[in-house]
Amino acid sequence: MPSAVLDASAVLAVINAEPGQEIVVDALDDALVSAVNHAEVISKLVERGMTLDLARAAIRSIGVDVVDFDSDLAERAGELRRETKHLGLSLADRACLALAERESAVALTADRHWDALKIDIGIRLIR
Repeated sequence: MPSAVLDASAVLAVINAEPGQEIVVDALDDALVSAVNHAEVISKLVERGMTLDLARAAIRSIGVDVVDFDSDLAERAGELRRETKHLGLSLADRACLALAERESAVALTADRHWDALKIDIGIRLIR
């Protein structure tokens, strides 16, 4: 069973050697990332000038398993909209939370506003 599910901000913290990366690195042995968050990381890296091949290699280098975004996760992410709308969480944010909930894992993120969520899903801020 995984101990952590990584938000895109957590993956990017490792790739870009940002503050909080050490918390993410400690969880990498059994961490997961949703395919939606994987797409978000690819988007950010390509937007910053990386080729798709380099972006793929950067994500592979951290060794995190990508989990398909299936219909159950999609429905739960949609349902989480009601509880997270006031904080402006994106679909990718909710995909991370839905996967963390399903796997009984902690969601790791650098997004401080997640700390204000009143939901029964474990969340750990990395900075």
